[in-house]
Amino acid sequence: MSEFKGIPILSAGEPSPVGEPARSGEKYRTPQGFTAIKDGIKATARPAPAARKPTWLRAPLASGVGFQAVRQIVREHRLSTVCEEAKCPNIGECWNAGTATIMLMGAVCTRACRFCAVDTGNPQGWLDAEEPENVARSVELMGLQYVVLTSVDRDDLPDGGAAHYAAAIRAIKARTPHTAVEALTPDFAGVLADVRTVMDSGLDVFAQNVETVLRLTHPVRDPRAGYRRTLEVLAAAKAYRPAVLTKTSLMLGLGETDAEIRATMQDLRAAAVDLLTLGQYLRPTSNHLDVERFVSPEEFAAYRGWALELGFLECVSGPLVRSSYRAEQALARNNAGLDQGLARRPLPAADSA
Repeated sequence: MSEFKGIPILSAGEPSPVGEPARSGEKYRTPQGFTAIKDGIKATARPAPAARKPTWLRAPLASGVGFQAVRQIVREHRLSTVCEEAKCPNIGECWNAGTATIMLMGAVCTRACRFCAVDTGNPQGWLDAEEPENVARSVELMGLQYVVLTSVDRDDLPDGGAAHYAAAIRAIKARTPHTAVEALTPDFAGVLADVRTVMDSGLDVFAQNVETVLRLTHPVRDPRAGYRRTLEVLAAAKAYRPAVLTKTSLMLGLGETDAEIRATMQDLRAAAVDLLTLGQYLRPTSNHLDVERFVSPEEFAAYRGWALELGFLECVSGPLVRSSYRAEQALARNNAGLDQGLARRPLPAADSA
């Protein structure tokens, strides 16, 4: 075990001093030779205790034949998935349905958003040149009709990874032209030429997540991310290729008000965003931001009503919804099949309370 500025650095898989792999918040050395922080956020001296979750946030265990089959393909083709890296609660459901959100450009992000459990570091320009073809082959083997490609932020690359994204999309379309591709991208530091590179690749849906309301953007997101920047990227993408659907996601439970939720929806519609997902923020580790409130299924149903009234083509809204959850069902206009029998409980008019 070596040190960096006095901090112990573990090689990937190397036991810690107490005989365990790198723990959340510890630095480690990746197989590619650069250092990263496990789960993205450094450990705090006194982490806050986790809030007790309500019953509606229970997700099924990740198991089953379908789950094992998808995991085998992911391992064989050296793929990273946001399902695993971001500790998604829906991994069992989605993988058993034969779908996965594939994460491009490795599992180490150059940014450190305080809600996200993806490892943080500087990959120093490393890329897997075989990844686009490996991804396309995996999509073909899984027989996917719809695939979501996402990625870590790669501020260490001159184009933020835009050309790599485009190569993966083109490779998928070459092997399986019928497969619809959604790209959930970084903001590419606001460089619109890089956004256009991805838009020219033949994708069907372009997504960039706003994540939270304007007031909470910092500290929720990394300082290099921005609420206005995300809106600009989404608006530019739609203006450049109007036929491509645009999409974003908003986490709830971080301290936002109803008025701020409505204002964010209005800003997104002003940017011509077509699709919106709303889900509960869940703290992935004790080092991440606390949950300020648990939003009930009835409230999620009401918020979906607000979004549809504002003109979104669809708003998939529910406690366990994530940005790519049941993405292929987004245009079915049925909240992706969630809670169809749930009676809507009206919320009071939006205010600052």
